Amino acid sequence: MDLLETIRKTIVPVHKEGYPFIAAFFVGSLVLGWLWNPLFWVGMVLTLWCAYFFRDPERITPQDDDLVISPADGRVSSVQMSVPPEELQLGSEPMLRITIFMNVFNCHVNRAPVRGRVTNIAYKEGSFLNAELDKASVENERNGLVIETVHGNIGVVQIAGLVARRIVCWTNPNEPLDAGERFGLIRFGSRLDVFLPAGAEPRVSLGQTAIAGETVIAEFGSTKGPVVSRRS
Repeated sequence: MDLLETIRKTIVPVHKEGYPFIAAFFVGSLVLGWLWNPLFWVGMVLTLWCAYFFRDPERITPQDDDLVISPADGRVSSVQMSVPPEELQLGSEPMLRITIFMNVFNCHVNRAPVRGRVTNIAYKEGSFLNAELDKASVENERNGLVIETVHGNIGVVQIAGLVARRIVCWTNPNEPLDAGERFGLIRFGSRLDVFLPAGAEPRVSLGQTAIAGETVIAEFGSTKGPVVSRRS
């Protein structure tokens, strides 16, 4: 059993969304190898990267309605007050926005940050600017969810980037979501914005690494005050 458990933890599952891409990379490797043998190994390295990109590991998510969990693997690139996208219908007042930026080496399976019911899904066509730019929040192609929770409505926006050209969402309006439940995926580099109502206190700092389904990024009803961080 110990050996089997070690193998299970070492070989990370790949999400089925990645199968066609991995197959295409592998076939491309064979073609390149036919043209010139060393190119086969270059193609195989890219094939392994593609499999790594579409990995879908299990995560242990705290189940507490006062906690907001990171919806993505990546780096916290923004913690600020911002007006949510108009299509979410969350009003025109600024809300706490926490942004997670995903590079091409992060796991891109997206998870629900809270438990609740999906009340709105809104897709918006747009540009493919660098997802780290603040204006990408309103100018880039995106897909937004509104989740009804005990603390009010929370917005989660999948935003395409320079390389990302495909946003996938698996949930539907009126469906329930548990915190940490998979709801979508963005292909090849992008970001997620989480818009939180009054009462939410950030629990992450700029530059911090977040893990989807595990890292607490905000908390409701906390009396601890803002997070203090330092480099070490």
